[in-house]
This record gives sequence, C-alpha cells and structure tokens, in this order.
Amino acid sequence: MKAQVLLANKLEKIYNEDFYQWIQITSQQIRKQDLESLDWVHLLDELEALGNEQKHQLESRLIVLFEHLIKLAYWQQEREYNRRGWQGTIIEQRKQLKRLLKKNPSLKPYFLEIFEECYQDARDIAIAKTGIEAENLPSTPILTPEQALDETWLPILFGE
Repeated sequence: MKAQVLLANKLEKIYNEDFYQWIQITSQQIRKQDLESLDWVHLLDELEALGNEQKHQLESRLIVLFEHLIKLAYWQQEREYNRRGWQGTIIEQRKQLKRLLKKNPSLKPYFLEIFEECYQDARDIAIAKTGIEAENLPSTPILTPEQALDETWLPILFGE
C-alpha cells in the first residue's frame, strides 16, 4: 500500500513537471497492462480533455465558417478584394468540419446543438471586424446545417 502511495506521488510530480514524460510512462504501463500503477485521476482528466478538444475544434471551425460566409454575403466594400481568400477559408473549414465529423460521428448531435449559438458568435465577430450594423445581418443562421457542410453552397451575394 505504501509503495502505491509513493508511486502515485511520483506520478503526480511527473505529471505536473514533465507532461511528456508522464505520457511516456502511462503509455508503457498501459502496454504492459499494469493497471494498478496507472495514474487514473490524470489519465481520465486527459481523456476527457481530448473529447473536449474535439468539441472545441468543431465550434471553432463552425464559427470561422459562419464568419466568412457572413463577410462574403454582406460586406460589400471588401468583397471584391477578399472574395478568393474568404472562399478559400470557407472551403477549408467545410473540409475540416466534414473530416472531423467523419472521424467522430457521435459529434453530429453536438454540431446541431451548437449550430445557432456558433452563428451568433460569428455574427458578433463579423460585426466587430466589419463595422456592419447589427440590423443589417440576419439574427438567425443564413444557411442550414446541411448547407454548412455542402462545399458547393455559397450565400446569394446581395447587390449582384
């Protein structure tokens, strides 16, 4: 019992001072199926953090996608100069979103859950970056979740 407490304290210290070394030790313990020596508390924390990182990546990419779609559709003063860059970013974010959802199909309900919230965040960012008046941008998403992932869908460009 005392040996386990010493090992736990040692692993705690390594976790806090040299995360890479902690990963190497933990990987070896798992490979050896040495389950009794595992630092379960930190291992579970790290596994949960990995899942949260996938969610964060989904949110971030969706916000960037919305922001560039809004700019493309509503920021006329900068459209001609920035169109290709915005369209490139839109394509990139869609590809990355589709790849993320393909690797993590269980994130699809979360994608639908955060869809409108991410649009609102992107709308706020676009307003701050462009100076477009809030009343000139739709308060609800300008596309559906399906259109968000459709690489051929672009907003109708107003004034064209």
